[in-house]
Amino acid sequence: MSKRYLSGLLLCLISVLSWGGMFPVMAPALKIMDPFYFTLFRYGSVAIIFAILLWIIEGKKSFNTQGHRLKIWILGTSAFAGFSFLVFLGQKIAGPSGAIIASVMMAIQPLLGVLVGWVYKGTKPTKVSLISMIVAAIGVFMVVTKGDISILYSGKNTLFALVLILLGALCWVIYTTGGTDFPDWSILRYSTLTSIYGVGSVIVILIFATAFGLLSFPTVNQIIGVRGALIYMITFAGVIAVFAWNMGNRIVKPINGILFMNLVPITSFVISIINGYHVSRFELLGVAITIAALVLNNLYNRYILNNKKEVQVND
Repeated sequence: MSKRYLSGLLLCLISVLSWGGMFPVMAPALKIMDPFYFTLFRYGSVAIIFAILLWIIEGKKSFNTQGHRLKIWILGTSAFAGFSFLVFLGQKIAGPSGAIIASVMMAIQPLLGVLVGWVYKGTKPTKVSLISMIVAAIGVFMVVTKGDISILYSGKNTLFALVLILLGALCWVIYTTGGTDFPDWSILRYSTLTSIYGVGSVIVILIFATAFGLLSFPTVNQIIGVRGALIYMITFAGVIAVFAWNMGNRIVKPINGILFMNLVPITSFVISIINGYHVSRFELLGVAITIAALVLNNLYNRYILNNKKEVQVND
């Protein structure tokens, strides 16, 4: 195994560990500040950092969308407004188990990607992928209910929270899939332009929501209270994780890198347990089932890909 390949694996590991830690980190922050203004402070800072780096590395010309302004705006809004708004609002509504539920939903993004690829690019999923989705859904259901189905209709808003998190995860999958439409752009350029346009949407949404009394601008004490979470979300779960993930996948290829997403819920579990969260056996079994479904689907896709390569070589 070459040093370059090992570095790719390390980069993927760094990114998923950072993402796995962001949900437990956000748990106390969401008690102090709403996820909407937190998103502005987080991704607003990330967009500025990206813009400075792009200006220095690639120059002013790289800020040109080359006629793709609408697509960039849609993808940026999906990722930097839709993902953050929906996932962290869902986590807040879900309560103490929100970090675990959100992290498990992030792990099933590869399967959501299959559905997006089917709709967006016409790539029909295999029967194994469809079965894997069903099995993974059962695992997620076990994590959410902890063996008590009544939690879904007892007025605790758990089902509503799950739907929000699922839609948020889907927003990120759409953003990731859309990135394949810009093969000639650097990772930095795509990340920068989408974040700028996405944050623009965040600002517009917050202005209207605040004007109509749905939200209120955070106080100085609230901002100070979440400063630790903001630093983590901007640096480790923001700039560093995004760059590490994109670069790592470019080296080891997505079919290998995507397996690292299984570490997101595991990381969240470990951190949550350290912070005093009691994990039930049903939750552990649910996570194990979800991860098994993801791994088996990945191995099957790898098998199919290798067979196609062999056929091409023989032909």
